[in-house]
Amino acid sequence: MNIVTTIIPIFAIIILGLFSRRIGFIQPAFLEPANRLVYHLAIPAMIFRSISRASLKTQFDITVLTITVLSVPAVFVVAWAIGYIARVRRKQIGAFIQSSFHGNLGYIGLAVAYYYLGDKGFVRASIIAGFIMILQNFLAVIVLQLYSTDISEKKSKTNLAWKILGNPVILSAMAGILFSFTEMPIPLVIDRILDIISGLALPMALLLIGASLSFKLIRLQILPVLSTSIMKLILLPGLGFILYRLLDVAPQDFLPGLILLASPTATISYVMAKELGGDTDFSVAAISISTILSAITFSIWLNMMAS
Repeated sequence: MNIVTTIIPIFAIIILGLFSRRIGFIQPAFLEPANRLVYHLAIPAMIFRSISRASLKTQFDITVLTITVLSVPAVFVVAWAIGYIARVRRKQIGAFIQSSFHGNLGYIGLAVAYYYLGDKGFVRASIIAGFIMILQNFLAVIVLQLYSTDISEKKSKTNLAWKILGNPVILSAMAGILFSFTEMPIPLVIDRILDIISGLALPMALLLIGASLSFKLIRLQILPVLSTSIMKLILLPGLGFILYRLLDVAPQDFLPGLILLASPTATISYVMAKELGGDTDFSVAAISISTILSAITFSIWLNMMAS
């Protein structure tokens, strides 16, 4: 498990995506359909195939799952309190809170888990990610809806149900768990189709992350944006790390959960802020700075585990 050979290639592809967009090689019109392809097809295919082929009896750890999942609402409450004490503007506070706990699990978290931990670590991370995504989406929609002033109650409820139940990563993880528990065989033809589609997932996802980054808005609100990054990249994984250690969980068992907790702010948080009346400018700034800073914080967390 080499930290340098994991982190540098991942973030090199992200930077390549940023550079490709800057020189016009990746056009803005390409981003939305490409993102839909990766998010709704490639990533779910990879997760389903990996989990369905695994033995959950040996790769499912309820202690790690519980600690990882409970760490998210804990930081959610802390971010809400800080936003209230700091008198963050009403239009901005929903995005401020969401950016502090809503992690990019499907793209960056699972990429780091796959390249650093291998297939077994990826399976464990995918199982945990399914549960965290349900919780993240639920909390994000609640706080964005609470501070939104331009959305109808009916539309809010529709979005709440869709974000939680219609998330393709969640659905693929749950379907994979079902197949693994029941040991239902997957036809060889289907398995090979999933394998081909899965090969598209992580490289394309990382390119899209880079192509979506924007740093123009960071200077206008640097302090609150940095505050969300500190909570997302340091406080959240730090809380999980302390709890893992207190309950004497072995590092090789909790590393998948720690990697997910250390993931930067999710790119979908921009989409959710846009749909639910949040501050989209703040979301873009938070996503961009936390993604870049996560190259450093990932290295620190993984180095701590390796020492």
